[in-house]
Amino acid sequence: QGLFPVCLLLFLIFVCVSELMQWILQTKLFFVYVNGHAKKHYEDAQIPLTNHKKTEKQEKVQHTVCMDCSSYSTYCYRCDDFVVNDTKLGLVQKVREHLQNLENSAFTADRHRKRKLLENSSLNSKLLKVNGSTNALCATGLRNLGNTCFMNAILQSLSNIQQFCCYFKELPAVELRNGKTAGRRTYHTRSQGDNNVSLVEEFRKTLCALWQGSQTAFSPESLFYVVWKIMPNFRGYQQQDAHEFMRYLLDHLHLELQGGFNGVSRSVILQENSGLSASNKCCINGASTIVTAIFGGILQNEVNCLICGTESRKFDPFLDLSLDIPSQFRNKRTKNQENGPMCTLRDCLRSFTDLEELDETELYMCHKCKKKQKSTKKFWIQKLPKVLCLHLKRFHWTEYLRNKVDTYVEFPLRDLDMKCYLLEPENSGPESCRYDLAAVVVHHGSGVGSGHYTAYATHEGRWFHFNDSTVTLTDEETVVKAKAYILFYVDRQAKSGSDKL
Repeated sequence: QGLFPVCLLLFLIFVCVSELMQWILQTKLFFVYVNGHAKKHYEDAQIPLTNHKKTEKQEKVQHTVCMDCSSYSTYCYRCDDFVVNDTKLGLVQKVREHLQNLENSAFTADRHRKRKLLENSSLNSKLLKVNGSTNALCATGLRNLGNTCFMNAILQSLSNIQQFCCYFKELPAVELRNGKTAGRRTYHTRSQGDNNVSLVEEFRKTLCALWQGSQTAFSPESLFYVVWKIMPNFRGYQQQDAHEFMRYLLDHLHLELQGGFNGVSRSVILQENSGLSASNKCCINGASTIVTAIFGGILQNEVNCLICGTESRKFDPFLDLSLDIPSQFRNKRTKNQENGPMCTLRDCLRSFTDLEELDETELYMCHKCKKKQKSTKKFWIQKLPKVLCLHLKRFHWTEYLRNKVDTYVEFPLRDLDMKCYLLEPENSGPESCRYDLAAVVVHHGSGVGSGHYTAYATHEGRWFHFNDSTVTLTDEETVVKAKAYILFYVDRQAKSGSDKL
């Protein structure tokens, strides 16, 4: 312990500033210990002592130490061990502070250099001409926090549904903390109560960050923390199903908007900001919110007993439609594959709404026959939503595992006509049943627990590809070749109305 001040002083004397900076930028402690710059200093210091009698003072000088610039831990080569104590004058801490200042200076200089380069040269790659005018690439990516591409793809898709996104961005901020904790950075722990989090507030912050023109990817860690708090199924860092996450997200946004936060209800803001009439709302689990006003539709489930002919009708609200890929198309994997007809989105919709005879495991309890009977089932769409979310059921369970249906499904970019699936098509206007594509979520890989999610979305007439922190411009030809997993279609009337806002 008494030798340590001499060791530290030796370290400060023979390591010059330029060598120290080189060590900071190029090496780690373990590499230095094995065959690095600081170890060379230690070896050089031993050479003059080989031909002379070692005195007690010289023995002290041989305790050469170095410091790891990442963890700031101190290591002694002679003792071959880490030094955990400090001197009475706190010299170790002073060295640590000096290294920290050097690191901050290097980081600041590098940041200014990159900013200058971006200002001078990156405009060539970030600006492009659309209709003769130059526009900036203003989209922002989302950092992957560890297999969170499923969340990023859904967030980017929802951020490009204009009326839905604008509603949240116009919400007033909620102050979650007050008193001594106000204005301080929050370090989240699972021990905090659920009263400290708001899904709506973190969702609002994320949407606000995505289209502010920042070239640095946004980290949705605060939102992901809230997801962990209120959606236990998504805790951890394993891959998740993007469609399942979207449903949980919309359901919990809907519930929180109904009840408000900190006792303040936000359902009133729906009337003030959304511009949607009461007839456009679909109530699910209580009062209407922006979630049901935008995504909410109504299905009519019609069941007929094949024995007595009794007909049963039931109306079910929905936020999305899950469509089977017909079995005859299961082997059609690419758009250009020539064996057999191409599977289209219309084929999937027709399979969903066609008359179906229920099998023995789904016998219908007929109230007239007083027992379960064979029956037929058919779905009609009683009310279409403003945003039609179509989920293609690509994952299905076999006896042992969950397989993926990798069939390519052709889908239109614009003018999807849903009139033929309506219960009362004669009561709908000419444009009320026509939809244009706003976003597509794609799953790359073979299984639901693996692979990768990305999204395509259109913004101000241009298509973007969102791949976590990377955002690139793309074209319609690339989008239509994607093997869609979730499709977001916007009603033309709702789209034209939101453009006027």
